[in-house]
Amino acid sequence: MKRILLATVVFINSFAYAQQEIKVDIFDALALKTFEVSYEHYTTERSSIGVSVLFNFEKRSADFRYNEKSMFTPFFRHYFTNSSTWNYFGEVFMGINTGERKTIIAGTNNYEYKDYTDGALGLAFGSKYVSPGGFVLDLYGGLGRNLFTSESRSIVPRVGINLGYRF
Repeated sequence: MKRILLATVVFINSFAYAQQEIKVDIFDALALKTFEVSYEHYTTERSSIGVSVLFNFEKRSADFRYNEKSMFTPFFRHYFTNSSTWNYFGEVFMGINTGERKTIIAGTNNYEYKDYTDGALGLAFGSKYVSPGGFVLDLYGGLGRNLFTSESRSIVPRVGINLGYRF
């Protein structure tokens, strides 16, 4: 019982004193009518875990839009340097995405949209700037591959320019 209590206290304290960030993807919001917010928690000085949530508000008829309606993306980042201002990272992510795919109805010229849910595994690379006051600028790009259904697109993009705050 004492070991369980000690492990619980250590676990809670590790979150209480760690660096954390909250960010919003301004590129997606301005260019693609998409809202993406991210939370990142540093587990060590050179690694972090986090989660992003994306919602797509662009209409089907738009010239360019994400195929995904929504995406929930847990990720792990490893930072390559100990720099406190500019740093470079690699990321592994698992994106759970929903969307719709346009398909032609057999024997007709009509089409319909089929909804799907899929999971993508992927890699991304990027750079991050952290100001002395806690302001964060995060740039990254990468690709994932959907794994579970043939209804979804094969490739899932992970691209962003995030603005946020470290606390």
